[in-house]
Amino acid sequence: MKNHLFPAIKLTLLSMVLLTLVYPAFIWAIGLFSINGGKGDLENIGQKFTEDRYFWSRPSAVDYNAAGSAGSNKGPSNPDYLALVQSRKDSFLIHNPTVKSNEIPVDIITASGSGLDPNISPQAARIQIARIAQIRKLNEEKLQTLVKEYTEFPTFGFFGIEKINVLKLNTALDKLSK
Repeated sequence: MKNHLFPAIKLTLLSMVLLTLVYPAFIWAIGLFSINGGKGDLENIGQKFTEDRYFWSRPSAVDYNAAGSAGSNKGPSNPDYLALVQSRKDSFLIHNPTVKSNEIPVDIITASGSGLDPNISPQAARIQIARIAQIRKLNEEKLQTLVKEYTEFPTFGFFGIEKINVLKLNTALDKLSK
């Protein structure tokens, strides 16, 4: 029994030290040397922008609450879900009268799987330009340039999709309007 008990106790104590002290300290140290000192980045969490003077965000199934990341779990045949998407579409059309119903990209009226997607497609940004230009009294070409400037392309040209971080875009928009 001694041959098995003492090695098991030593292995347990070694595992406890490694997994409760050494490993967490190592991960904490990596966090300290990362961007923002391990405090995270708000640009990676969807923000709620619904004022007409801003580019609107992608809808959120969790009302942009980062503590509860989740999708709606309602499928495309669910009548409640279809009614919600239609109401988002109707609202978007009211606020963007120059846009036709068939021009609305899906990402501006449907929530992402996490409910916290910080990005919209370049198409979703472009169809909002007329509204923003009118409200802010800006040239639409300036806004087109801003959208192009903040468009992120797929990594290595094929990993991912073209996207625009709405928080970064709206921050730049505020600077442009000053």
